[in-house]
Amino acid sequence: MLRGKTVVLGVTGGIACYKAASLASALVKQHANVQVIMTENATKFLSPMLFEELTGNRTLTDTFDRNSGLRVSHIAVAEQADFLLIAPATANIISKLAHGLADDMVSTTALACTCPKAVAPAMNTHMYENPVTQDNLDILRRYGWEVVEPASGRLACGAVGKGKLPEPEVLLEVCLHALSHEKDMEGKRVLVTAGPTQEALDPVRYLTNHSSGKMGYAIAKAAAARGADVTLVSGPTQLPVPGYVTFMPIRSAEDMYQAVVSRSEQSDIIIKAAAVADYRPTQIADNKIKKSDADLSIPLERTRDILAYLGQHKRPGQFLCGFSMETEHMVENSRKKLEKKHLDLIAANNVKEKGAGFAVDTNVLTLISPTQCKELPLLTKDDAAHALLDTILELSK
Repeated sequence: MLRGKTVVLGVTGGIACYKAASLASALVKQHANVQVIMTENATKFLSPMLFEELTGNRTLTDTFDRNSGLRVSHIAVAEQADFLLIAPATANIISKLAHGLADDMVSTTALACTCPKAVAPAMNTHMYENPVTQDNLDILRRYGWEVVEPASGRLACGAVGKGKLPEPEVLLEVCLHALSHEKDMEGKRVLVTAGPTQEALDPVRYLTNHSSGKMGYAIAKAAAARGADVTLVSGPTQLPVPGYVTFMPIRSAEDMYQAVVSRSEQSDIIIKAAAVADYRPTQIADNKIKKSDADLSIPLERTRDILAYLGQHKRPGQFLCGFSMETEHMVENSRKKLEKKHLDLIAANNVKEKGAGFAVDTNVLTLISPTQCKELPLLTKDDAAHALLDTILELSK
């Protein structure tokens, strides 16, 4: 995913620098060219040779190293960089960066970088919460740096609180977000719904469906990677929340309806990928759990039609995309839904087709608009999400 991209990984002197080794390895597995630069204090925790073995590149630690093979090493590295991430970033390096000080390999390279940059603070809780550190982080934000929020927990010093370096997979997501796709959706506000809903029958049982939420989450993740301001409204799933999205967890169809209505007016693109339960009980049974099937004969009523509401209240310039799951006459039935609910696009798939439907990592979509019908091949849901967004951008020009 990062083939052809150069990630410069700055490592400074904190105990958490061991996580930087795992991150370097993960970046290499994404086919990135990884150039590690270290402060002298960082070399007291980890050997530069470790990073050289992981990345295949010489680790640079000394601005004045005449054997680096580069004419002016910190300038050469800065010019090659597509993204700079300093992890862990100590209070000391954060202070230097905020005030333009450059007296080691990491700070001099950072000062020369014109690419996107991020710091991942890692330090004692009191050091992190110190107003001076917070002011320095705010200065970096004003200069365009991304600040990765530290995690909370027990720190190496024994304190408990905020200041842990996030896990390597979180830091990898930071790099992927910066580099995996051009930001062609920057400035667009995207609302995505995902997952199933649950309609309580009693305190134990509920009505639901087989939706895993994977397609909706893939769409939200893809839109965020392309620079959009994304809100994800999701029913209960087992999926990790994608980074760089505003997450709104809900449970029932009414919860989703209310969440979507509250955000719809501020959204430029709405993609309803959730599989909302069609019915809900008119009343929830009491706490007595009954065993016979006859006792489960609870009167049901239809849930509110979210897509119909969105279509009826679509504002000028707003793009509305729905999904349809069909077992027969897929194109015909989907086109009827497109017209009836005033959609701009509908993504249809046949749940009987191999590789499509719920709980799998692939999908086969047919994208239907008032003017076209585009059949996509079997794709991963991540790739299908980007293909869907490509079509939305094309149609909304």
